[in-house]
Amino acid sequence: MGEALVGGVLAAGWASPAEVVVSEASPERRAQLAGPEGLASRYPGLVVVGGDDLPEAEGCVVAVKPPDVGPVCRRLAERGAPRVLSVAAGVRLADLESWCGPSAAVLRAMPNTAALVGAAATALAPGQRATGEDRRWAMAVLSSVGTVVELAEQHLDAVTGLAGSGPAYLLLVAEAMTEAGVLVGLARPVAAGLVAQTLLGTARLLSESGQGPEALRAGVTSPAGTTAAGLRQLEAAGVRSAFLEAVVAATERSRQLGGPDR
Repeated sequence: MGEALVGGVLAAGWASPAEVVVSEASPERRAQLAGPEGLASRYPGLVVVGGDDLPEAEGCVVAVKPPDVGPVCRRLAERGAPRVLSVAAGVRLADLESWCGPSAAVLRAMPNTAALVGAAATALAPGQRATGEDRRWAMAVLSSVGTVVELAEQHLDAVTGLAGSGPAYLLLVAEAMTEAGVLVGLARPVAAGLVAQTLLGTARLLSESGQGPEALRAGVTSPAGTTAAGLRQLEAAGVRSAFLEAVVAATERSRQLGGPDR
């Protein structure tokens, strides 16, 4: 996710490579980022440093595993970081603010993996000390890789269950549809390509047509036609209910990961 955000910020022209520093604790990962196939080669001027070499900056994005967030934030506090944006799942604003110290503005965000292709759906929750300027800074960073909505932190678990885990749900649908295409006689590469384009085209219709999913679905469902027959089977199998239960289960799991006092 950190690499996706860096690439998005630079590709969008929000910052130049010379204005961005990537700090990576793992020597192996650091070598990849600085190597001939890494970010530094794609964006000349970008600097990749070790985990303890945190420079002064107008803002820092923390994109590490949840257990590593506390130590990283404490090091940022030691260096007087003025604002910190965390994209670590399940790490609460109260903890982030405690670790980052009283002078830092803290924000928390939940992007999804579509950030890798500049199409993330992200929710942003500002901390108590975050000003309008801090929120605009975080919005600019996150919007470089997709769309952003600002919400209260209490809604981030639901965002995690819906949008954070959502790509996995849709990928499961893609797997199942591809298998179905093979079952009815299509070659697997043909079926996979048709499914990918169908999902892409449907997403664009939903995003650009101005119509809701119910209206769009009705538009392709002729009375007693093929689509109606297929939808009848999906409803009979409880697919709609399964999606509802999946989002609820993922939301509850996010709450559990956040701690009992969430």
